[in-house]
Amino acid sequence: MPDIAQQRARAEAFRNMHRGRLLLLPNAWDVASARIFEDGGFAAIATTSAGIAFTLGYPDGERVSRQEMLTAVERIAAAVRVPVTADVEAGYGNRPEDAALTARVVIETGAVGMNLEDATGQPENPLLDLSLQIEKIKAVLEEARRTGVPIVLNARTDVYLLQVGTPERRYELALKRLAAFRDAGADCLFVPGVRDSETIRRFVVDLQHPINILAGPGSPSIPELEKLGVARVSLGSAPMRATLGLLRRMAEELKGSGTYRTMEGAPSHADVNRMMG
Repeated sequence: MPDIAQQRARAEAFRNMHRGRLLLLPNAWDVASARIFEDGGFAAIATTSAGIAFTLGYPDGERVSRQEMLTAVERIAAAVRVPVTADVEAGYGNRPEDAALTARVVIETGAVGMNLEDATGQPENPLLDLSLQIEKIKAVLEEARRTGVPIVLNARTDVYLLQVGTPERRYELALKRLAAFRDAGADCLFVPGVRDSETIRRFVVDLQHPINILAGPGSPSIPELEKLGVARVSLGSAPMRATLGLLRRMAEELKGSGTYRTMEGAPSHADVNRMMG
């Protein structure tokens, strides 16, 4: 179990990173990727639930167990000096008690933040009932108070990511849910799937609360997002999947020309050994 006083201080430091300059959070999927991001100078690191699931041989969408996911988070949190926030999907269960248990284990891993999404995984009913999601948020925050570690809760709605409802009604649906999450005590509000600058600006203005955007190809640049007032930007599983793209190109080159150009630029064996030391 991490030192509670140190973890409390790290949690408050992480919370303060959501004020002022935009917080850019790369998403790690194992110790090596976390160390690379830490060496790159990032002030904090997020985990990617999809990336971790993929490396363990599972599809995304709570197909991996709470224990397996948080064992991976624990290894990452123990390997870096910067704050770590854990992507724990929808909390591994639909009851508030499930979300509270997940929060407790997140704290036990040494992480100081967590994502909590509202997706159900059911195409016919893609979003959890709003009142139940609010109960889950409150349960997470109560568990954090009970343990004495004020973890930073990033409450996520998948309205845009799952394209729930008609396009013309999507903004109001997402706004209603995010405002309810804010009023329930969430520290940051996450709306993945939004890439339009004007829509992002509207969320920032209408919610008056830290907003997390999922960025990647096709998104506004980091400087543009900062100008829009976004507090936090994460990358999800995209970095992990990009490494799979590199590996695929490597395989094609080896099978095709039999050359090794795609391996150029890799850290040396000695450099990686030092990084892990």
